[in-house]
Amino acid sequence: MLQWSGNIGFWGQLVLGVLAAALLFLALAGLVAQETSTEGTSFSVFCSIAGVIALVISILICFRYKKIAQLMRNPEAKSRPKKSSTLQLIRVGLLSNLVGIFLSIIGAEGFVGILWRKLSNIPQGAAVYDTSKLPTPSEILLLLANTHTILCHFAGIVVGLYLLDRLDR
Repeated sequence: MLQWSGNIGFWGQLVLGVLAAALLFLALAGLVAQETSTEGTSFSVFCSIAGVIALVISILICFRYKKIAQLMRNPEAKSRPKKSSTLQLIRVGLLSNLVGIFLSIIGAEGFVGILWRKLSNIPQGAAVYDTSKLPTPSEILLLLANTHTILCHFAGIVVGLYLLDRLDR
């Protein structure tokens, strides 16, 4: 069960996480290339990057689940990991995912606020002559990267809660 859950958590988070990180770095490259910066992007970008770093930690913990499952198959009782240390690792993985999902939500909320502020300043029905008032593709891409990171952390939380339920019996 630990091997199966570790594989699902590892590969699911890795594939979605690589996509989220690629979107984040593409968006950051677009923001750096812009001549002007929108207020409030710094903190949102920081939260987004921190969410991806927490995701990397979570992926490594899921990889560790697989290694613990291999150690549990050892016929010698002394070399098997203790149940308490395995449960502690699962709790650390859950904490990593909770912190990461929190930071990613804060980053996404920041970008939604930036997009709302830009769009609310455009009068309805008016032609837009100043395109700097419109949201940039990089800002929308950052929001998409955050939602992918949130999905990755959610998958990690589901795997962690499943393992905690199964191994805590």
